[in-house]
Amino acid sequence: MNYTSIQLLSMWLKAREIQNQSKHTLQAYQRDVSDFLNFCEIKKLSLNNIESTDLREFLAQKVERYQLSSSSLQRLLSSIRQFMKWAEQGQYLAFNPADDFQLKRFPRPLPGMVDIETINQILDQAKPESEVQQQMWLRDKAILELLYSSGLRLAEIQGLCIRDIDFNRQLLRITGKGNKTRVVPFGSKAKDAVMQWLKIYPLWNGDFVPEANVFITQKGNPLGARQIENRVKFQAQRAGVNIDLHPHLLRHCFASHMLSNSGDLRAVQEMLGHTNLTTTQIYTHVDFDHLAKVYDQAHPRAHKS
Repeated sequence: MNYTSIQLLSMWLKAREIQNQSKHTLQAYQRDVSDFLNFCEIKKLSLNNIESTDLREFLAQKVERYQLSSSSLQRLLSSIRQFMKWAEQGQYLAFNPADDFQLKRFPRPLPGMVDIETINQILDQAKPESEVQQQMWLRDKAILELLYSSGLRLAEIQGLCIRDIDFNRQLLRITGKGNKTRVVPFGSKAKDAVMQWLKIYPLWNGDFVPEANVFITQKGNPLGARQIENRVKFQAQRAGVNIDLHPHLLRHCFASHMLSNSGDLRAVQEMLGHTNLTTTQIYTHVDFDHLAKVYDQAHPRAHKS
């Protein structure tokens, strides 16, 4: 049976969904591969007739129109390569031209960083005067504390349930990318902030059951991803901090400050939920002075005789 390229894309996405790929990843795959298939349709190219020059032309168009970064291009190419590899393995495609096609890799930029003094300025700011705003601040402070205390992703804090918090051992049970579960610690200040927020929780019609979301709106509904982002930005502005604060930046700060103070790359990898250690290694560039000090103290040939 001959399938259209759109049918093959649908079959591939279904196969990835069965493999527990996240909703956001599937949406990115669909967007990337659909763009390429539309390009092929305009050029009147069937999947079996695609060559590496066609891939290069497609990527060049994307750069010209959208000024894509190197990392965005790599992600786009990765989506196409995985789709076509699946099609080749399923014998829907005779040859995969994306297999040997390579883009030059550029060094991955370091994430933006916020120093600990600025973090403290945001987290330790005075509470608002009105009672309603005080309640919102207690919720937002709990969000900020957990983001920085445990390095959670936006989707992870959004999906955090009451049953996921072990207050006695100060541990969170997190469901991350690909539905993978990990356990991460959280600090005493985060614990205090969450406990203060949970005192307000029933006043907001929060249904205090194990499977309920920890962070809710005033109407008792789960707080959405965009709402969390907006509240994080708002609280940074209220503290008088002139930075574009967002959940992922707090995750970066958690990782960098932890590595700077501990040097334990494997532990930080585990807490972040990174499958690949190289993903965590971007944070090892943060404190060169610290690395130099460790080297001078530890390496047997670091000292002059």
